[in-house]
Amino acid sequence: MGTVALALAATGCAVGSGSGSGSAAGKVASITALDYYTDTTEHAQWGERLTACGKAAGVAVEHRSVPGASLVPKVLRQASSRTLPDLLMLDNPDLQQIAQTGALTPLDRYGIDSGGFTKGILSAGTYQGKVYGLAPTVSTIALFYNKDMLAEAGVAVPKTWDELKAAAAKLTRPGRYGMAVDANATFEGTWQFLPFLWSNGGDERRLDTPQAAQALQLWVDLVKSGSMSKSVLNWTQADVHDQFVAGRAAMMVNGPWRISELNQDKNLHWGVVPIPVRQAGQTLVTPLGGEVWTVPQTASKARQQKAAQVLACLNDSANMLALAEQYFTVPSRTAVASRYAEQVPSMAPFARSVEKARARTGELGVKWPKAATGIYTAIQAALTGEQTPQEALRHAQQIATGS
Repeated sequence: MGTVALALAATGCAVGSGSGSGSAAGKVASITALDYYTDTTEHAQWGERLTACGKAAGVAVEHRSVPGASLVPKVLRQASSRTLPDLLMLDNPDLQQIAQTGALTPLDRYGIDSGGFTKGILSAGTYQGKVYGLAPTVSTIALFYNKDMLAEAGVAVPKTWDELKAAAAKLTRPGRYGMAVDANATFEGTWQFLPFLWSNGGDERRLDTPQAAQALQLWVDLVKSGSMSKSVLNWTQADVHDQFVAGRAAMMVNGPWRISELNQDKNLHWGVVPIPVRQAGQTLVTPLGGEVWTVPQTASKARQQKAAQVLACLNDSANMLALAEQYFTVPSRTAVASRYAEQVPSMAPFARSVEKARARTGELGVKWPKAATGIYTAIQAALTGEQTPQEALRHAQQIATGS
């Protein structure tokens, strides 16, 4: 962590004067920061990072963490009682809901540099045309594969859906499935399905389309053929990882946060590539994961200004790189991500995918959760055989529109 602290101190994290700072800003002794990094190690690491950025801004940072499920309800209560923290981290799909309440301040008023971010990453922190949050790093998902299993079966790494189905079938044998995904009835299941939906031209604004049905049919075919376990209906992404590590799945869809643990198994020879598209020539579009940092609306303009300086520091290029190296995430500035991908080849597929990745709230904003619920409900109905993909997606559209 010493290198991170040095990077923070070296950058100085300069930010424009903004409104209402003046000489009063220098009198601010401390600010508060709230996030959901409750894991003991991660909380300590972020605490050190916030402390270093606070030192660069001339303030102490009082760092608090609450469980992920509690964060948004807590923030909504704080907004009502006007007790919001000075610096707030949000999972990027939650930004729309909080910004809609008027609880956040647009970052342009502080002169924060948002240059060099991809369109999708900026979209994740944008509400009604204004940037309210910036993510130092982001994540997405890709296709992991067991090199030894593919070599033994004489299977090439798939690039299209047909190749994926053929490879999964050839890799399947007693005690092992060719492919594994998380298809559970949560937003996590929706998250894993989005690359297949979006890359094929499917759209959350209209779920009952032929393009969406083709994507869902792919997952149905994998389960029906026996290439993918029916248990995917209940698996989390952690379960999918466990199946892959145990040799019970030859390929899996998962995120870069798994790489640290995968690297610890010296007997596991794995590779990772972008998720296959239906046909060659289609552009892969994956969902963006990651947290954005925001400056809430509080009674003190001076404290807001100091919080903005800390936010700018967290999003400095040097700190993006330090965060990416520590957590196997992708720096949000394209130039930094490119350098990082060269240094860490296993992250290159994720860095490439991030360039075209989309924020889940990019099209529907605060209405996204209804569409996400419709999608995972459709996945469950189709994979259990209760409905055809077309029927399931018609129902999903009803859920999404509330009709």
